[in-house]
Amino acid sequence: MPSSRSKEADLAALGARPFAHRGLHGGGIVENSRAAFAAAVASGFGIELDVQLSGDGEAMVFHDHELDRLTGRNGRVADRTAAELGQIRLAGTDETIPTLGEALAVVAGAPLLIEVKAPDRHVQPLCGAVARALASYIGPVGVMSFNPEVPRWFGRAEDGPLRGLVVTEQGKGKWRGRIERNLALWRARPDFLAYDIRDLPSETSAFARFEGRPVYTWTVRSEADRARAAEHADQIIFEQLSA
Repeated sequence: MPSSRSKEADLAALGARPFAHRGLHGGGIVENSRAAFAAAVASGFGIELDVQLSGDGEAMVFHDHELDRLTGRNGRVADRTAAELGQIRLAGTDETIPTLGEALAVVAGAPLLIEVKAPDRHVQPLCGAVARALASYIGPVGVMSFNPEVPRWFGRAEDGPLRGLVVTEQGKGKWRGRIERNLALWRARPDFLAYDIRDLPSETSAFARFEGRPVYTWTVRSEADRARAAEHADQIIFEQLSA
């Protein structure tokens, strides 16, 4: 994971390919699954995935805090152990919820964005689990979150991964949103931003690019989104494109 090259070179390697959002899923392949990651690797894409903390402190690859949407089970990811979660099947498939380490074995060095789903200021348990899983990962990697405490935590290590802040302006008032974004940027000190495509163009993202921070944009789902991203961002985080 750590790189001896410059941060600029590491950022260039990270953003060299479009990122498949939660892996390349659809057509019977479930998001954030081993099959979705394998499909993205086979197609030459980078990968964006999500991690949650299990009840016993493991980083699990799963987007939602609740299990029901993708598994049909009730309850929270945080209320089950990694072993219990590893037995739960995804959306009628034979796939089960992977640990981050299991997902990394499939990703096999592809450019990787890890969104850390830490809901409050107590980020150390999940960030620590992610750091342990990444210790032997050799590909380009960025760790990002809506929570500025996550990139701040990873910023304490000189040889840590690249750090990103995930940003949306949706549902924010003009002044309140600007103040919150500025505070989050100050707190996080990110190397890159992951910006909501619906908010581009944005003064915040434009200034980040001016300062030399790449902007990746999510979630690109149409050719219109792709055209907007080409003008206002440095790389896309996409799902299967439609007209």
